[in-house]
Amino acid sequence: MSISRKIKAFILRNLASKKANDFDIHDAKSVLFMRYDRIGDMVITTPVYRELKLAYPHIKITVLASKANQDVLVNNPYIDNIVTNHKNNLLGDLSSLLKLRKQEFDVCIEFDHSVIPHAIIRLKVIKPKKVISVKKDGRYGVSGSELSLYDFYTEKPHNAHFRDIWLATLQPFGIMPKSNDYDLFITSDQQKQAQNFINQYTSKFLIGINLEGAVKGKKIKFSELWKICQGLYKVNNNVQIIILTTPSNLQRVDEKVTESSLDYVATSYKTNTILDVAALIQKLGLIITPDTSIVHIASAFNIPMVTIHEDNQDSYQLFSPVSTISKTVFSNSTKSLAGYSVHQVIEFSNSVIDKIVRD
Repeated sequence: MSISRKIKAFILRNLASKKANDFDIHDAKSVLFMRYDRIGDMVITTPVYRELKLAYPHIKITVLASKANQDVLVNNPYIDNIVTNHKNNLLGDLSSLLKLRKQEFDVCIEFDHSVIPHAIIRLKVIKPKKVISVKKDGRYGVSGSELSLYDFYTEKPHNAHFRDIWLATLQPFGIMPKSNDYDLFITSDQQKQAQNFINQYTSKFLIGINLEGAVKGKKIKFSELWKICQGLYKVNNNVQIIILTTPSNLQRVDEKVTESSLDYVATSYKTNTILDVAALIQKLGLIITPDTSIVHIASAFNIPMVTIHEDNQDSYQLFSPVSTISKTVFSNSTKSLAGYSVHQVIEFSNSVIDKIVRD
C-alpha cells in the first residue's frame, strides 16, 4: 500500500470513529434519512419511509434530500420534514447540517453501499445517537466493518434489488415490511393537467417515449426515435406516441417532431416537476425509456415498459424495473447505450402492446 493510501486510510478510520452508547433503537422518536442524490434512488427508497411510519407512527421522519430529488417527496404523508443538501457542496451545506445537529436525532439511516467520506463528515456533524447503513464496500483498504461510526449494517445479498436492500435497513427496528411498492403522491391539479392533455387522444393506445436521462450517454437519438415510431405505427396504427423530454429541451424536440411530419407523434406538455411527469406517465399504456428515473416512476404505477440499459448486469439487477410487464434491451457498451438494437426495441414494444390488447 502506498504512503498516500495509508494516510488516507488512517484519516478515514479516525474520522469514522465514535464512542459507543447504549441508546436502544426501539426507543427512537426521530429518524433522519440521508438521500441527497438522484431522483430514481429517492423513488426506490419511498417504501422505507412508509413502512417505518406505519410501524412507528410516533417517529418523526426527516429526509436529507437533494435539490434534484426533493420533489419526489412532495405530498408524502409519511414524511414530516424535508431538508435540502448538495452532494458536492459540503461547505455550503454546513449551516443546514448544524441545524440538524441541534435536533439531536436518535437514528440516522444512510444508504450508501460504499465508504463515502462526504457522508461520513455529514454524519459526524449531525451526530445522531445511532447510525444504520448497508454493508459497505471498502475504500483505501478500509472495510466498512472497521468504522465504529456505524452501529448497524444490513446485508447486500447477491441478485437483490435496491428496494429490498434499502428496506432491510429497517431490520434493527424489528420491522418486517408489508409492501415494497413505491410511493408517489400526485395532486388533483396534476391529474387534471395530464387528463386534459390526453383527452385529445381518447381512442388511441398511448405510448410514451422518454428521450434521455441525467447521465451522459443514456439517450435515444432522433434518428433512432423516428425508426422506433415508424416501427410501432406500422404494426399498430391506432397508437399515439408522446415524446417526453426535459423542460429545457422541449422546444427543440417539438421542432423536430413538427419537421418529422409524423401525425401520430406529439411532444408532451411542459412538465415543471417530476410529479408533473409522473401524472402523465400514469395515463400511458406503455413507456419506452433509457435507464433513468422514469423507469422507477413508471414502476410506481405498474406501467408496462420497454427499457434500454447499458450492458451492466450488476447495475441492472440493482435498478431493474419492477412493473409486472417489462422488457429490456441491452446495449453493446457497459457505460452507455451505444449499439443497442432499435429493431429489438420495436419488437419488444409491439409484443407488449399485443399482450395488453389481448388481455
